[in-house]
Parts: sequence; structure tokens; C-alpha cells
Amino acid sequence: MTDLLPAHPDVDRLVELMRLAPQGNDHFVAQSDDIGTPALFGGQALGQALMAASLTVPADRMVHSLHAYFLLPGEHAPVTYEVDRVRDGRSFSMRSVVARQSDKIIFELTASFQTADEGPEHQVPMPEHPGPDGLMPESVGRDAIRHLLPMPFREKLLGPRGLELRRVQPLNPMNPAPRTGGSAMWVRTLAPLPDDPLLHRALLAYVSDHGLLLAATEPHGLSLLRGDVRLASLDHAMWFHRDFRLDDWLLYVIDSPNAGGARGLCEGRYYARDGRLVASVMQEGMVRQIKKG
Repeated sequence: MTDLLPAHPDVDRLVELMRLAPQGNDHFVAQSDDIGTPALFGGQALGQALMAASLTVPADRMVHSLHAYFLLPGEHAPVTYEVDRVRDGRSFSMRSVVARQSDKIIFELTASFQTADEGPEHQVPMPEHPGPDGLMPESVGRDAIRHLLPMPFREKLLGPRGLELRRVQPLNPMNPAPRTGGSAMWVRTLAPLPDDPLLHRALLAYVSDHGLLLAATEPHGLSLLRGDVRLASLDHAMWFHRDFRLDDWLLYVIDSPNAGGARGLCEGRYYARDGRLVASVMQEGMVRQIKKG
């Protein structure tokens, strides 16, 4: 960790968002945070469901993959997570989680956990991009156009709390120029996190849903805030390759290999500053262009 503030209220709030209240029978209740999205932020469900699953797994097993489906738009209200202990083997454990609000299942997740083990290693090299120093925080760009946004976007945060994101190539969210080749951003928390690898992975799942689906709009120059397109996450998969800390900078490289049929497929990779590939992400979402006039 470097040049971080000793504490930050939004980071404290983000950590508390991942603290679940046990209700017995592997059921947990979590609070919600309205960050400006019309429905419950999908990253919140990802992180909290992963936390719920992890609370039922032996301490020597860490999550290595998750697969999730967003079934219904969630409300900005408490969520109940119900865990099914699918399997505990000698090295791997599998858990299934459903998230409920008002007796409706809004989200499902399966996660696999593994004991520490060794084997052959290789990875795709880290792309060459400028480091985070000197890049403009995404929040500064949002504040500069806040007065142009329609209500209620103008009064909302429009981004995950407690996290700083710096795009390598700043994007004009109101008037984006079409571009191909994907994009990249640096991300970290605004203050140090507890020394809990599970918390770091849950929070990476949380932030992985921010901006990923926008990769499917970039080749077409479509703006969500301008009302060009409707977006909704459909599914989300994530693989954790190596240990990391989210309170130090990670490079998030994203691209969209395909769009069609009102859906877009997006992929991302997280690299630590030393070049290690620490996690991979894939998501398909609804990408529906809004015809005007």
C-alpha cells in the first residue's frame, strides 16, 4: 500500500456493506447502498453473495471462481442470502446462493473454493499502459458534467463508494466518440482495508461490475447518460488467480468481443502493479439501443 489516507468514511461504509448478519440455517441478511443506479447495484449482490458463501466454507479454502445470474432488478433495501452447501471434497468446496427480497429471488450465485495447492503457472502479460500517477480520477470527470445530467442522476454518486478509479483514456460519458480496442482503468480503495483476503476478493467482485458492460457501447459511441441505450447485467463470471490487495492499485483491462441480439459480451482482466494477473471477469448483459425521433 502506498500514499493512502489512514481512514475514509466511504471505505468504512463499503466494508460494513460486506458484513452480513447471520440468521441461522446458513441464511444471512445484508444492508444496501444506493449509489445512483435505478436498481440495486449488481456488484453489491456479487460481493455480498460471495461473502455469504464464504462464511460456510472451511477457513483453509479460498474462492477461486464464481458464476452468477441477475434474475430481477433489486430494490435499495436489505437482502437475504440463503446458502446451500452443495459439496465439500478433499480439496474443493461448492456453494450455491440465492438472494431474496420480498420473497422473490433476484439473484443466484455458485462459487467454488479450493485449498492452497501448487502446479504449473503461466499468464497473459500485462498490457503496457501508463501508471495511475498523474491520471485524473473518474470522480473528477463526473463532477465536471454533473450539472448536465438529468434528474435523479445529478444528485446521485454515480459510482461505487470508497473506490478511486482512474481511466487510462478518459471517457466523455455524455458525448463518447466511437472507439475500438477496449479500455483500461486503475482502481483501488481510498484507504487501507483489513488484512482479510476474503474481503479483498468480495470487494473486487463488487467493483468488477462497474463499467464492464460499457465496453459493449464504446465501439458505437453510445451514451447511457444521454439516453442512447439501456443496459442491464444478465450474468457474471469471475476467476481469482493470485492473491492481491485492493488497497493497492490494480489495472482493470476491459473489452467487448461481441455484441448482437440486444446483448453484449464483455471481458476483463485485473493486474497487480508488479504485472501479476490476479483475476479475470466475463459478463453478458442486455444492450438495447433506444431509437429517437
